[in-house]
Amino acid sequence: MCMKLVSIISVNYNQPRVTEEFLRSVLSQNDYMNVEIIVVDNGSNEDFTPAWRAKFPMVTFIRSEKNLGFAGGNNLGLSIARGKYFFLVNNDTEFTDGLLTTLVDTLENNEKVGIISPLIHYFDDKTMIQYAGYSPVNYYTGRNRCVGQYEKNSGQFENGSGETGYIHGAAMLVRKETIERAGMMDPNYFLYYEELDWCERIKKAGYTMYVNTDALIYHKESVSVGKRSALKEFFMTRNRILFLRKNAPSLTFLVFCLYFASTVLPRNLLVYLRNGEYSYIKVFFSAIFWHFTHRADSSDLGYPIK
Repeated sequence: MCMKLVSIISVNYNQPRVTEEFLRSVLSQNDYMNVEIIVVDNGSNEDFTPAWRAKFPMVTFIRSEKNLGFAGGNNLGLSIARGKYFFLVNNDTEFTDGLLTTLVDTLENNEKVGIISPLIHYFDDKTMIQYAGYSPVNYYTGRNRCVGQYEKNSGQFENGSGETGYIHGAAMLVRKETIERAGMMDPNYFLYYEELDWCERIKKAGYTMYVNTDALIYHKESVSVGKRSALKEFFMTRNRILFLRKNAPSLTFLVFCLYFASTVLPRNLLVYLRNGEYSYIKVFFSAIFWHFTHRADSSDLGYPIK
């Protein structure tokens, strides 16, 4: 089979060591050789690209002076990518044998599949699953389930490829033609929920989403943001609401708002108070009130990004 060109795109933000480990992982894989590698430095405090160009001459590096967020950084890489397929992959991941070949073969053999993710295991415990698919989002509660998360892999997902509610933003292979029909990710999310919103548009463009559990990648989750942070709390809250504003029917969104006010709001406040995370209370309310003063397509993120 003729190997189609795959553009591997990753975004760095103040994590040079992690990115270099990622590049060594990519360059050491030898099952799929027709690739171009693009790394976007997304407004890091220091410009690492000159040193990287000397160290990794086979990689294309782009420097953005501004932090464009997850979607914006990946979109910048996509703007110069030449492949038939684009593999958008976090810089805190490690490739395994057969990863790209398995994913590309799945898309080559399934024209209706627009985007696909592999099975994802945690890097710190390589037997533990992080992602084996997503359930659809319940538009009334804004909740869904990550299939298999925290389970030990004992072969329970040896079903190969199949449909999933959403792909996982840490590793997603997408067709060029999918992007031509559905567009790129919405940069207004900045961080979190952008891949779910993208999947909704990909579905409207006539494609399905797949996960292939025969392909595996390891993920060092939350290296760039941390397990919990004010940044994460803000965008997880703001973008959960934003996703529903953009994608749910009006009446359904109203029901979600009632659920959020009666259940999510008091629950989160109790958690913040119990944990002594008093600064998160202001962050939480800022994320909510952003929606009273901004349109769903507003480019004003509402958070002082550095």
